[in-house]
Amino acid sequence: MNPLMLLRNATVRGLLYQLLTLGAVVGLFAYLGHNAAVNLAAQNTASGFEYLGREAGFRIGEALIPYQPSDSYGRALLVGFLNTVRVALIACILATFIGTTVGIARLSHNPLLARLTAVYVEAFRNTPLLLQLFFFYALMLLLPTIRQAIHPLPGILLSNRGLFFPLPDWQAGHWPLAVALIVGAGLAIATSAWARRRQRLTGQQFPTGWAGTGLILGGALLGLGFSDPVHFSIPELKGFNVQGGGAISPEFTALLLGLTLNSAASIAEIVRSGIQAVDKGQREAAASLGLRPGRIMRLVVLPQALRMIIPALSSGYLNITKNSSLAVAIGYPDLVSISNTTISQTGQAIEAILVFMSVYLGLSLTTSAFMNWYNDRVALKER
Repeated sequence: MNPLMLLRNATVRGLLYQLLTLGAVVGLFAYLGHNAAVNLAAQNTASGFEYLGREAGFRIGEALIPYQPSDSYGRALLVGFLNTVRVALIACILATFIGTTVGIARLSHNPLLARLTAVYVEAFRNTPLLLQLFFFYALMLLLPTIRQAIHPLPGILLSNRGLFFPLPDWQAGHWPLAVALIVGAGLAIATSAWARRRQRLTGQQFPTGWAGTGLILGGALLGLGFSDPVHFSIPELKGFNVQGGGAISPEFTALLLGLTLNSAASIAEIVRSGIQAVDKGQREAAASLGLRPGRIMRLVVLPQALRMIIPALSSGYLNITKNSSLAVAIGYPDLVSISNTTISQTGQAIEAILVFMSVYLGLSLTTSAFMNWYNDRVALKER
């Protein structure tokens, strides 16, 4: 076939343009990489990722996995990655719950509630997140010292060193309880999926909330019967420190509050606009059937509003993940903070920056893929 005839095909031309663009991008990065390698060699500066296996030699204040200064730079970066994922995941969950509640409250017919939520949204959306982080961190540092810690609830201590709370003391004999809880949660998810299919086919509803709660609690009670007694480690003040239980640092608390409340304000506007995009006649038709306002919102309005909410919500989750890098400003040991320490010790800035850029890119792509999958699952499909 004549090549000129192929070029007249729009699909072929589009594919050719994409290949040329990809080749140009790869060539540009290859040139930049070669140029950087030549300059580093001329300055007798080490390059490559071999440094990840060398001893780090610095401490990290918070770690989800065991870490010692004698561990490698690679393990230190893994600690920072897990710290970043932890705060971003918790912030996404809390921001979704708070933002949805505030977004619905902004549409309330109660003028006091509507105006209070409007003040919250405007205040957090129109001030910089970094300033909010400094504010919450300053509040945490203004709390009493550990010797004068506040006891808001039995077994809980609150001071300028953070929040201390009881934790279950895990033993090998508690595996039956853990397995029973997992099985109960799995049965609750399966019941919810079955109830949705049943409702689509018959129109009949099933109390999935009560059934799921009963399955999980029943699994827990059954597991307790085959497990060793569960004991809790209670935090106790001994000398100038607290022993036992779990702890949340002031840095983590300030970062979590800032990310959650700032993002919840944006999510509230997304939810509000999505609800207002649903035709008013839908509410009127549901009300004419005798449905109460709460059921109208849950069964009629929100399912339709999700089509507008979820795409914008994906951007909110991406912003939470990327904004977590501001943790370096208040001393929380996230990936960027530990990477900066690595750069200052090894001098290999290019490699360290490539590492955390790749990590944030991977987190963003994973979040986008999950939200696209979920959007496809909940989208209304024509029969």
